[in-house]
Amino acid sequence: MRPVVIAAGGTGGHFFPAAALSAALAARGYRVVLMTDARTGARESQIAQGAFEDRIVLRGAGIAGRGRLRALGAIVALGLGTVTARRALGRLNAACVIGFGGYPAVPPVLAAHSLGLPCVLHEQNAVLGRANRFLARRASALALSFADTARVPDGMRTVVTGNPVRPSVVRAAYVAPSDVLRVLVLGGSLGARVLSDVVPAALAGVTLPAGMDLHVTQQCRAEDMARVETMYAACGIDCTLASFFDDVPARLAAAHLVIARAGASTVAELAVVGRPAVLIPLPGAIDDHQRANASQLGAICLSEPVTPDRLRACVQELIDRPDALATLAAAVGRTGSPDAAERLADLVEATLPVTGAPA
Repeated sequence: MRPVVIAAGGTGGHFFPAAALSAALAARGYRVVLMTDARTGARESQIAQGAFEDRIVLRGAGIAGRGRLRALGAIVALGLGTVTARRALGRLNAACVIGFGGYPAVPPVLAAHSLGLPCVLHEQNAVLGRANRFLARRASALALSFADTARVPDGMRTVVTGNPVRPSVVRAAYVAPSDVLRVLVLGGSLGARVLSDVVPAALAGVTLPAGMDLHVTQQCRAEDMARVETMYAACGIDCTLASFFDDVPARLAAAHLVIARAGASTVAELAVVGRPAVLIPLPGAIDDHQRANASQLGAICLSEPVTPDRLRACVQELIDRPDALATLAAAVGRTGSPDAAERLADLVEATLPVTGAPA
């Protein structure tokens, strides 16, 4: 059977849906090979826990936001990566390539196109990313997470599949807090300093109902860990801190309120689990895609700059209003696509040449 190649890398926002698709295809009998960049190859055990048995690491680097000389070096690296990918695809006798955006997807998709192999692109965000815009005309189909995704080229064949989430992310009924209010704070796979600056001070002033305690689970950058721990200790808030959580799905299911950035995977997983959320989109995100992502979710969205007082008032209102958290959880949950991985796998199968399908 000819293998299916998935091209993904960079942050978890690109890699988690790729891992989810890999699991769906493997369950259908396909051999899946990952093509990725060196950075993701080094971090894969952390961000996806060995989701791929077969992998090929290519040279490459992002171009956006770099100086002229570094951008030129990135272009050369992408070119060399394309040559390597072409040779590898030929050696594998690959059936097709599925690209998940970002610069790690560029060499494999360019190589596949040059070989006449079918390509499927997947866009996780509500704005078509720059890599996918560049590659779109070379693809057989473009899978979207949102029906009204911006910057999709005219005439492009699109299919709305939703954004695949990790298999461990499952729908779980929302249970309102009783004796403990559990707040989960996520800053994306690279962390978010603004959340370390604002959230502890905001939660320190929240007034809880009689008999209720507060527990905060927060992702922090390593350099922020000590000061965040000190801030929570000073106001007597019980906390669990880490630079990376490998059990986010379970923590989402246990949370009564999530405060987070609005990256693609965060938004998708919140929607599938159905948890009330206050989102603070990254203001410097390319094409402002995090704000676009947040607009698709039925969550509360706060724009930077965010002060502790502003965030505290938002959280306090949710706590004070009866059933507010449950209502917000239901609104977020209505936007989820729990079957996105299977729908994307269906699209891939429909694109495969007959010789690429399992016996």
